[in-house]
Amino acid sequence: MSKIAEAFKNGKAFIPFITCGDPDLETTAAVVRAAVANGASLIELGIPFSDPTAEGPVIQGANLRALNGGVTTDKVFDLVRELRTDVTVPMVFMTYANVVFSYGAEKFISTCAEIGIDGLILPDLPFEEKDEFLPICHQYDVDLISLIAPTSENRIAMIAKEAEGFIYLVSSLGVTGVRSEIKTDLESIVKVIRENTTTPCAIGFGISTPEQAAKMAAISDGAIVGSAIIKFLEKHGKDAPSYVGEYVKSMADAIQI
Repeated sequence: MSKIAEAFKNGKAFIPFITCGDPDLETTAAVVRAAVANGASLIELGIPFSDPTAEGPVIQGANLRALNGGVTTDKVFDLVRELRTDVTVPMVFMTYANVVFSYGAEKFISTCAEIGIDGLILPDLPFEEKDEFLPICHQYDVDLISLIAPTSENRIAMIAKEAEGFIYLVSSLGVTGVRSEIKTDLESIVKVIRENTTTPCAIGFGISTPEQAAKMAAISDGAIVGSAIIKFLEKHGKDAPSYVGEYVKSMADAIQI
């Protein structure tokens, strides 16, 4: 069983996204620990990239702050090594194909396995090109996590059948960011996913309130939140961990319906 499956075995999963190194790596470590202590089931760690095409202005800003602060992929690997001394929940990286290519795909993925990263999300990697990384991921037992978007349409079943770890269901068209309302017909997409795989499915993009999280968790296996958490880091900097902890607790409690 994929270690990621553990995040979904005790009910609905709450998955926070945190950009590594915003405002610094020490704060990232404290935020991860606060999130886990308050009910996060799985942690998504963003490796900063200069051109994060799937991200809205909030997470773009976090990427730039982290890069300007001198964060590198190697420093993020060291952060995970340190976190793994006591953090036991599954952790995945979310970054861009170019970050993996430029580091060297085998070197990057084998290091993920060595430090305890359970999966990899590459939002700019088309499903049809995943064989670029999939054999290496399989070699090192790192799940390559598939994204399904409202535009996937007749490809939903195909992607679902081959999915591993969990499926990241994108709630809305466009980039990440807080939305006041999510109007996509997600239930019909989840139905197709369920007909084609037993791999858990969590919904992300645009979720910021406990009400939204509960609504998304009611039709899937969990909720993913990024921009709303990054806003705490933007506003409170090094003091953000306690605020993030409170927020994660409110979200994790809301989805256990």
